[in-house]
Amino acid sequence: MSRVPRRPFARIAHASAWPCLLVLCGCHSQHRQSVLHPDSRAADAIASLWWVMFAVLAASFLFVITLLAIAIRRSPPQTDGEAASRRRTRWLVFGGGMAFPGVILLGLLFYSLGTSMTLRRPFVGMEIVVTGHQWWWDVRYPESGIVSANEIYLPAGEPVVITLRAADVIHSFWVPNLHGKIDVLPEVETRIVLEADQPGVWRGQCAEFCGRQHAWMAFKVVALSREAFDDWVETRRSPPRPEDSTLLARGEQIFFEASCHTCHAIAGTPAQATLGPDLTHIGSRLTLGAGRIDNTDEHLARWLLDPQGLKPGNLMPETRLEPDEVTALVAYLRALQ
Repeated sequence: MSRVPRRPFARIAHASAWPCLLVLCGCHSQHRQSVLHPDSRAADAIASLWWVMFAVLAASFLFVITLLAIAIRRSPPQTDGEAASRRRTRWLVFGGGMAFPGVILLGLLFYSLGTSMTLRRPFVGMEIVVTGHQWWWDVRYPESGIVSANEIYLPAGEPVVITLRAADVIHSFWVPNLHGKIDVLPEVETRIVLEADQPGVWRGQCAEFCGRQHAWMAFKVVALSREAFDDWVETRRSPPRPEDSTLLARGEQIFFEASCHTCHAIAGTPAQATLGPDLTHIGSRLTLGAGRIDNTDEHLARWLLDPQGLKPGNLMPETRLEPDEVTALVAYLRALQ
């Protein structure tokens, strides 16, 4: 028994199913990091451009597939009508292969230029200086003197100018829910204006391959109400004051004995190094290792003892400590709120 050949329409449907499945796999209910779930005016303009391009190009794709299906099913022209058929084919090639795509692409070009104009905003507002390192982000607030790492706090509903620098190689700063991508260069400052519509927490990411741990060079953008942001600034302006206890005193002592101060800084102490992230308020941060793990006692101990196991290639060496020393050091660092 001979096998019945598959119909052209079935082949087309089968080929189109895989892209549809990929699109569905990209859906995420929590909108953790998505261009299609904007929370700012700039991100909304980018999302609108994406949807317009998707709709126009999807319609063009269906149109072309329809013509292809008609051509496959169409019977060969008769000898008497070959000349007329060729003329129609030439017009079809010119109209469908050149004029139609040209009009579509030209329209999308003008629409994208309008989006670019929307994204251009004056660099007016509070400034935050962000420096990309392999593989973490240094965050500084020049007006208040606050220094942090891997977390950017800003007031919701207000424009904030992010000045970007790179300490080593080219990076890329991207918060999909709030804005588009922008390069972070070693010798040239770049700037972008972020303005969150409402309070919330969004995940940012380095979008330029910058080395072995590029995938774990993430950061958080936290937008607070103006009142909450002012309270946050007031708290962060002063060095943390851990409560007096034997355990915390021992942890601070171990911090210096283990030479942690040669890479990290803690305000209010002799530790003033800038090779690694500033640890002044590390106890209140959301993650460790630039988004690698959540900031908990267990994770912090694991990070201290085996940073290469969690993030191979990073510049932090493992800390050789006894269990009781790890407990004291973790308690001290977690107390730096």
